[in-house]
Amino acid sequence: MGLPTYQQLLLPTLQYVCQRFDDIPVSRLEEDIAKALKLSGEDLARVLPSGQQSVFANRLNWARSYLTKAGLMESPRRGFCRGAERGRELIEEGIPEIDMSILSRYPEFVAWRERHTPSEQDLEVETKQSPAEGIASHFEWLNTELSREIIERVHAFTPAFFERLIVDLLVKMGYGGGRLEMGRALGRVGDGGVDGVIKEDELGLDVVYVQAKRFA
Repeated sequence: MGLPTYQQLLLPTLQYVCQRFDDIPVSRLEEDIAKALKLSGEDLARVLPSGQQSVFANRLNWARSYLTKAGLMESPRRGFCRGAERGRELIEEGIPEIDMSILSRYPEFVAWRERHTPSEQDLEVETKQSPAEGIASHFEWLNTELSREIIERVHAFTPAFFERLIVDLLVKMGYGGGRLEMGRALGRVGDGGVDGVIKEDELGLDVVYVQAKRFA
């Protein structure tokens, strides 16, 4: 079925916890929900851009959080969850899905949502990513836009500036011991194709010659 969105996980998560009357370890919940939905190993292997958590675990955590804020689930102690009586009553209605309109029946959930800023709510994009995924997507977009802007600005400067930029970048990367005075852009005609030099030692016996090319 592919990896469900965090909103698509609301109903199966609530159904699972409301079938039991004991405290359920979150790790067991994740394993059993994945099996019930017949998620593939490939789906479960997907991770967030940070690499710190799987996409499925992140979406399930947000589903648990939303259900708990609405009073449909409870967190009796750290790392455990269980169904609430309110959740069992909702399941008995035979609803086909749980979405924001269902959760908004409950004042506790509405009050919690109203404490969020509009920008945080906007991160729940039309693809129904979790808020954490939305933040990651926005972060990647900002990085891409910043990279594009930097490249455009670099192309707009003079060749001499570009040569100095490349030498400074190499020094920042550690060449010449990371000391700016050890690198120098030549910036002259007839230099034999060498645009800059970086001295790797104090006596200048070990020298890196730099040729900077700016392609379209």
